Amino acid sequence: MHSSAVFLIEFGAIILGLGLLGRLAGRFQLSPIPLYLLAGLAFGEGGLLPLGTSEEFVAIGAEIGVILLLLMLGLEYTASDLLSNLRTQYPAGLVDAALNALPGAAMALLLGWGPVAAVVLAGVTWISSSGVIAKVLGDLGRLGNRETPVVLSILVLEDLSMAVYLPIVTALLAGAGLAAGSLTLAVALGVAGLVLLVAVRHGRLISRFVSSDDPEKLLLVVLGLTLLVAGLAQQLQVSAAVGAFLVGIALSGEVAEGAHGLLAPLRDLFAAVFFVFFGLHTDPASIPPVLLPALALGLVTAATKIATGYWAARRAGISAKGRWRAGGTLVARGEFSIVIAGLAVTAGIEPSLGPLATAYVLILVILGPLTARWTEPLATRLTAHRAGRRPERDGAPASPETAHEAIEGEDALGRT
Repeated sequence: MHSSAVFLIEFGAIILGLGLLGRLAGRFQLSPIPLYLLAGLAFGEGGLLPLGTSEEFVAIGAEIGVILLLLMLGLEYTASDLLSNLRTQYPAGLVDAALNALPGAAMALLLGWGPVAAVVLAGVTWISSSGVIAKVLGDLGRLGNRETPVVLSILVLEDLSMAVYLPIVTALLAGAGLAAGSLTLAVALGVAGLVLLVAVRHGRLISRFVSSDDPEKLLLVVLGLTLLVAGLAQQLQVSAAVGAFLVGIALSGEVAEGAHGLLAPLRDLFAAVFFVFFGLHTDPASIPPVLLPALALGLVTAATKIATGYWAARRAGISAKGRWRAGGTLVARGEFSIVIAGLAVTAGIEPSLGPLATAYVLILVILGPLTARWTEPLATRLTAHRAGRRPERDGAPASPETAHEAIEGEDALGRT
């Protein structure tokens, strides 16, 4: 009875604390991810108030959080959308992978962590945060801008690439040999291709089978199906997250919309628990030694993401201002960088990888919204300065806010 009471007190305090931190972040229009990570550091080993009896339950909640994150990601897209993006935007995806994955891999090798850690850190630096970027686009009023489809296409390609990347990482972390790893990858690709094919041709039938007018039944069927498929995928050494992602892709139409609305609160709850769990397994004392490499990696990959967005927007025929806005918007890293690093932490590959990933995400999840807002105005000022003129209007310097309003006007005129 005593341990049960302690568990309820600890877990209740965690949930209440997360709610208050989320409200605090919302008040300042920031992503709550850094605060959740800091909370995990405070409650973890070496923190201010280490947890006791509730840690095992938090671990299970964290695993469910990863599954729901990927399920909700899959619900955002249809199979036809993914295939269309893959056909038309794959050059941008290749440039994105080359520019942003290689710095992470190089840093791991320079630190002497070995090839497996290099593959993991490459994924950490490669994948942008879809959640943070979507919020930033909405806050800045850029959802209708001409460069926004370019940004979204890159995010879609990154999400789709996880269906290939995660099984590779899972096999490497499990210590599988070349034959076993190749078999795992072949199974993952085969399953992903089969699901996409079935979703394109028979998506309506699948959705009709899952569909229900009763929200309770719809929630139970979708959640149960997702956990079942995720468990089977993990049993096959593919990846529970990939299984959840494929379930989301297979559902479409009203079922996807209904499931999205029902599962969003659960996703937010368990995702927050996941970030806390990751922080729990990171000793705060281990962060200062890797802070300098994390800062260097953050600055380098912020620049490479800006270059990625600029190149992709130029390829799509977007003006110079839109190219800078696209690049600055892509900088934020967040949930999926932590998901990838969490796999390595659980496998015990490299003790310093978790602290480095934590510091890296903390840096870029804060820097990302700033680059989204300021990259284009700063680039415009520098370009004007190099051309020997000042960016002024009617004798007064243009502020970032007025410059943004003028840009939005240009885009609106261009769409009419």
